[in-house]
Amino acid sequence: MLRVAIRKRLAPFELDVEFELPTPGVAALFGPSGCGKTSTISAIAGLLEPDAGRIELDGELLLDTAQGRSLAAERRRIGYVFQEARLFPHLSVAGNLHYALKRAPATRFVSLETVIELLELEALLERRTQRLSGGERQRVAIARALLSQPRLLLLDEPLASIDRERREELLPYLESLRDRLALPMVYVSHQFDEVLRLATHVVLMQAGHVLAEGGIGTISLDRRLRTLIGPESVGAVVDGRVLGTEAGSGLMRVAVGRGELKLAAEPWPRDTPVRVQLLARDVILATRPLEQLSVRNQLSGTITAIEADDAHSDLVSVDVGGATILARVTQAATRELALAPGLPAWALIKSASLHGHSYQGARVPRCMMPTI
Repeated sequence: MLRVAIRKRLAPFELDVEFELPTPGVAALFGPSGCGKTSTISAIAGLLEPDAGRIELDGELLLDTAQGRSLAAERRRIGYVFQEARLFPHLSVAGNLHYALKRAPATRFVSLETVIELLELEALLERRTQRLSGGERQRVAIARALLSQPRLLLLDEPLASIDRERREELLPYLESLRDRLALPMVYVSHQFDEVLRLATHVVLMQAGHVLAEGGIGTISLDRRLRTLIGPESVGAVVDGRVLGTEAGSGLMRVAVGRGELKLAAEPWPRDTPVRVQLLARDVILATRPLEQLSVRNQLSGTITAIEADDAHSDLVSVDVGGATILARVTQAATRELALAPGLPAWALIKSASLHGHSYQGARVPRCMMPTI
């Protein structure tokens, strides 16, 4: 576990955060710009001294202000990837990597060859860093951080300074690191699509405080997340697994709860774990199963809660067999259909973004859309 409980006076607020993150895995600190995310990981790294608090990593005390103890940053064995790559411009890519390797401890968990292969750096090794694209520079920065043999890797919005195209190129490499290295990572972002794709645990932050923390499925249903991501991005994130390919249509079948979704996608191996985001705006509710529709995806379930979303809409929670999804319906529809907790409901899935975990190190596409 990574245990953090710190306070630090910062303008315009006081940073006062406390959370516990499971290791290994990718924990995301998510919140708007300026909410204290970077200050928090700077304190974990030993680059910022809290006014008070305690930080512990896998049983080792990194900081305890009550005892007057603070392990120096260079002794914490924590890798840090900044928004800007901060590479040595006078060295080639290979020179930057060897610089980190020479200063790493003798005990190594990842080799130079492995890092080059994971981040596909072979073709870049002889190039000067000024000749790299933004995405390439960040790949080298991540490689250099890994070669320092850290026991924890901190990534401070590593995609914020590159354009969307380069961002899409870099994300699969981060997924590959998550899936193939048992290295704990803390990922800072204010982009929820990055968190959805990478994180296993989420800490929501706002104005220097923790709003909520938990698994991404739990956090996706938390009302406090909705205030940060906006109404159009509200939805449930559920885990599923590949069942196979539907004969005739070629659609991929994914088990979700006690039902399944049929997805237009390249076939993945059976039992591949996947993550599905079902946006509330794209889910239609019915009070009985429907037939002879073009919609290919219907999940049966039970209504568990109804809460006002805005002046005209409700958010309806539906348990589809161990997984909860959200549907946004008008309040008029809630009344006319007599929707209420405990009643059966059928969710018609208009669209969903499917985000995959690794499968034996294989990359998976970022999103696919079910056929409707």
